[in-house]
Amino acid sequence: MSLFDLTGRVAVVTGGNGGIGLGMAKGLAAAGAAVMVAARNPEKGAAAVADLSASGGSSAFIALDVTDESSCHAMVEKTLTRFGRLDILVNNAGASIRKPAESYSASEWQQVLDTNLTGAFFCSQAAHPAMKKGGGGKIINIGSMMSIFGAGYAAPYAASKGALVQLTKSLAAAWAQDNIQVNAILPGWIDTELTRAARREVPGLNSRVLARTPAGRWGVPEDLAGIAVFLAAPASDFVTGAAIPVDGGFSSVGV
Repeated sequence: MSLFDLTGRVAVVTGGNGGIGLGMAKGLAAAGAAVMVAARNPEKGAAAVADLSASGGSSAFIALDVTDESSCHAMVEKTLTRFGRLDILVNNAGASIRKPAESYSASEWQQVLDTNLTGAFFCSQAAHPAMKKGGGGKIINIGSMMSIFGAGYAAPYAASKGALVQLTKSLAAAWAQDNIQVNAILPGWIDTELTRAARREVPGLNSRVLARTPAGRWGVPEDLAGIAVFLAAPASDFVTGAAIPVDGGFSSVGV
C-alpha cells in the first residue's frame, strides 16, 4: 500500500456534512476511503453524500448526536454493518455560543463542552473496540486556534478545544498498544458557515485575522484535506499525540 493510499479503509467523519468536515471527507474519499458522514441534519447529510458520490467515492449518511452515548455506539455498529470495518474516525462535530464570559448560563456552558469534548470522547470510546479488533486505526480530533489562544467571546469553546488536545494525548498514550494513533488538527480561521456568523457577530474579526495571518487569506475547507489524509494513512503510523496547526501561519506570529 502507498503511504497515502486509503483504498479499502473506512472513515467516519462527524459533522461531515459541511464546512471543514466535508472538506476532510472529500480528501479521504479522494485517497480511496469509504466515508460515513455522521451528523444531525439529514438534508445536509444527503447533499454531502451526493457530493462525495459524484466524485466516485463510496459514502453513506447516518444521523448522529455526539452528546448521546448510545447514538455514538449506534453510529459505529451501523458503519460496521454498511462497510464491514472502521479504520478512521474524525471527531469534527462542534458547537460554539459567542457572548461575554460572565453571561453564559450553566446549560450553555455544558452544551458546548458536551458537544466538543465529551462527544469526541464518546465517539472514540465507541470506535475503539472495532479498531482494536481490526488491528489498529486512526482517530483525528479537530481542535482550533483556541486550543492555543483564549477568546473573550467564546470561553466554553476555547476551554473545550484546549481540553481536546489533552484528551488527544491521553488517548494516544492509552491506545498505542492497540496500534491506534490519535492526533489533533488545529485549524486556523477557515471560511465556513460558522465563521461567517462569527464575522457578523464579532466586530473587526475579519480584518484582525487577515492582518495576523502570514498567508494573507482565510483558509478554505479543502485546506484541511491533505492533513486529514496524512493522519489517516500509513504515512503517519509513528505519529501519535500530536496537535498540528493548519492556519496559514497564524499561530507562528508573535505580535
